[in-house]
Amino acid sequence: MSEGQEKKPGDRASQMLNKTADRMNDGSKYQGALEAVLAIPIGAGLGYWADKEWDVSPVGLLIGFGLGFAAFILGVIRMRPGVETSDDEE
Repeated sequence: MSEGQEKKPGDRASQMLNKTADRMNDGSKYQGALEAVLAIPIGAGLGYWADKEWDVSPVGLLIGFGLGFAAFILGVIRMRPGVETSDDEE
């Protein structure tokens, strides 16, 4: 074997750790999407409950829907990848 092709003892372990990290990143994407999508029905449900509890028919549902939609937007923003900026100013 030439010097550039030598395998180091930790290569196999680091490859396995990288694969595991990639799988965890994929799972966190699904978790973030589920949280974002469920935010609207949960907010609307809490608003509906507030309507029934305090007899303020459309107000609670509208507020709950608005808060759920805001939580949905924040969840979507959290899921998007970071924007890389270049430090090269020529």
